[in-house]
Amino acid sequence: MTKNTKIVIICLALAVIIAVVPLLVLNGTEFGGADGAAEEAITKINPDYEAWAAPVIEPPGGETESLLFCVQAALGGGVFGFGLGYLICRKKFTKKEE
Repeated sequence: MTKNTKIVIICLALAVIIAVVPLLVLNGTEFGGADGAAEEAITKINPDYEAWAAPVIEPPGGETESLLFCVQAALGGGVFGFGLGYLICRKKFTKKEE
């Protein structure tokens, strides 16, 4: 295993730890997402409404929503940056070979 591979694995492990630890540590806080607000609005319109689906995991706390959004944004930015870098380097190295 090369030095760069080890560094990437360590960085990914740290990212996972940073994302998971707050989910486990922050208990007793309220999680309010868009789905809950929508359900409240629908219940005001139709009091007999019953949700036909339930969340698989109930994350603890309002901070969890922000954390999950930030993790999603970071992963999206990483994938986008990797793809852009790959395309630029591919073009650069293809010109050198010709």
